Amino acid sequence: MAKNKEPGDNRRVGAVKKRSQIKNKLTGTWTKRDDTTGKFLDVKEDAKPFKGVRKKVKTAKKSAKKAPAKKAAKKAVKRVVKKVPARKAAKRR
Repeated sequence: MAKNKEPGDNRRVGAVKKRSQIKNKLTGTWTKRDDTTGKFLDVKEDAKPFKGVRKKVKTAKKSAKKAPAKKAAKKAVKRVVKKVPARKAAKRR
């Protein structure tokens, strides 16, 4: 049978909600931030991450991966546009 948490034991049950942490590449420390306000709350002194706080990946990496695909798609569209008039000219002859 399950029992309730004892008061005063200073333990957390479950994950910390509405918070995330990101790693500072310059210093190698982890920074905790509030997801609702976006404010930075705390910085870890050592290189270990905070316990129970989810790690958030920076969005710059995701957008950088999508950029080459867009460029390739634009090039493909330009190629198709250039080929269409050539086909029409061949049919007319």
